[in-house]
Amino acid sequence: MNSNGYVVSLDIGTSLVRVIIGELANNTINIVGVGTSPSEGIKKGSIVDIDLTVQSIRRAVDNAERMVGLSIQDVFVGIAGNHIQLLPSKGVVAVSSPDREIGEEDINRVIDASKVMALPPEREIIDVVPKQFIVDGLEEITDPRGMIGVRLEMEGTIITGSKTAIHNLVRCVERAGLSVAGIFLQPLATSTIALSKDEKALGIVLVDIGAGQMTVSVFEQGTLINTTVIPVGGEYITNDIAIGLKTQSDVAEQIKVKHGCALIDEALEEETFSVPRIGSGTFKEFNQVDLAHIIEPRLAEMFELVQKEVKRMGYSEVPGGYVLTGGVTAMPGVLELAKDVFQNAVRIAVPDYIGVREPHYTAAVGIIKYAFQNMRQSEKEVAVASAAKPKQRPTSQESQPTTRPAYKQSVKEKFKSWFKEFI
Repeated sequence: MNSNGYVVSLDIGTSLVRVIIGELANNTINIVGVGTSPSEGIKKGSIVDIDLTVQSIRRAVDNAERMVGLSIQDVFVGIAGNHIQLLPSKGVVAVSSPDREIGEEDINRVIDASKVMALPPEREIIDVVPKQFIVDGLEEITDPRGMIGVRLEMEGTIITGSKTAIHNLVRCVERAGLSVAGIFLQPLATSTIALSKDEKALGIVLVDIGAGQMTVSVFEQGTLINTTVIPVGGEYITNDIAIGLKTQSDVAEQIKVKHGCALIDEALEEETFSVPRIGSGTFKEFNQVDLAHIIEPRLAEMFELVQKEVKRMGYSEVPGGYVLTGGVTAMPGVLELAKDVFQNAVRIAVPDYIGVREPHYTAAVGIIKYAFQNMRQSEKEVAVASAAKPKQRPTSQESQPTTRPAYKQSVKEKFKSWFKEFI
């Protein structure tokens, strides 16, 4: 990879579509462009209307392009959902070089070897995450490049997902005039920003609270052990406010963002606001305490659901505690309420980059960092090219590109080379 390069991430959420452009300069990531757009066609994190989703992606991309004067061509996309499954895997190959020095080709071959397993026809491999490499019986090697050996093994985790969900995601990106440079599991990408190496080793739960769902991920011994999605998010709080104050949902969302407080004890009686009432055409005045009486019970219930889900996954104790991120966590009082419910150490993760220091950007910035790490390891090229004029994007009525996404082509080529060697 060049010393200076760009990577673009695409985070398609229930409430917002976020496009972030990251630049790598002197081994430091700088965020140079951000584009957001209200998300349409997404419900509980799933695509329910392709045309509306495509339009949302285009708006976010256009906003990011105008900010930095670049024409975005390829994007790295995050994916999550209850269709995701983690499977243990193991690959074994013989070191190919005459001097027995392990190189990039050997690592690619052992990773490809770990992918050879029987999968149901409706599932597809998204990624392989190495846990450790073993060289001639020597275990717990994180990077075997340059070592001397005869036999190279890899133990890791294969991430699989529903073909329907993956292909619909790729189709939306392609119809927006972009190519998919890679698809990453969102909790893994988010963890690069939200969690430290020591926290992952000790054992910790990462909770990403979005508008439509909460993604709960358990890390232990440095790797992702389990992940699941609870289909409850910030939209439920908005609906409660709309019902409680008898107002429209869009007004309730604005009130939640501007005046919301998750803890009744911290709410201020002097902070008042007027709310238009449905059907009457009149306004009624409320204060932040009234709002907190609606928000706190719902958010406490959401945290209890997280706690039950973690126990259901088999983790009665969490040594490292909980790390929260996502748009809902920006509300005052969330941290104190979470500590009260979880009875454990809790903190809120926020990206430490200029322009994106808000918790709802954590996943998108995490995809940027995760992509740079992968490219540095595999020496891939950057994923965005500058241009004098933005390219014309196809309309929703035009047919989608016939070229297959980049991540599929690379997998196919790797399988071809692997089979040529062993057959």
